[in-house]
Amino acid sequence: MTKTAQAIALSMTLAMAAPAFAAIPVGVDAPDFTTQASLAGRPFVFHLADALRRGPVVLYFYPAAFTSGCTVEAHDFAEATDAFAKLGATVIGVSVDSIETLNRFSATECRNKFAVASAGAALISAYKVKLPILSRSNRTSFVIAPTGKILFEYSAFDPSGHVAKTMAAVKAWRAAHPA
Repeated sequence: MTKTAQAIALSMTLAMAAPAFAAIPVGVDAPDFTTQASLAGRPFVFHLADALRRGPVVLYFYPAAFTSGCTVEAHDFAEATDAFAKLGATVIGVSVDSIETLNRFSATECRNKFAVASAGAALISAYKVKLPILSRSNRTSFVIAPTGKILFEYSAFDPSGHVAKTMAAVKAWRAAHPA
């Protein structure tokens, strides 16, 4: 296990002993941001407000590319990306990884299906998803309405529920807002 993976494991263990995550709540405006991102190994500039003009955004934070849980989550979102797109939603993953790392992660683990973006401390702080001790995010998924309001928030270290729960939130939004 690498030092980074050990540090993340320790931080997650400490966080699980702490109270529940305190991510920004449903109903508030999502902090807008612009950052470097990668899709299919190609870097580009991602701006949340631009993505919201096309429909809801599934914004999910994860601790580190190429770690076991984050790889599982990327595979799960890759498999569901087409279904999200049919509902008009954009998926983007966010971590503190460098754009070089994200170029590889987007091509291999995200399977060229959705973008991943690089987050600095300010973005992680704005969404209130910082892991204790480390300057990394926890595993938190948001669904953001085209209006910029947070529709759904889910924080859990286990990656298995994030896709199903965000998909249910996007489906509920679509049912209330037919195309």
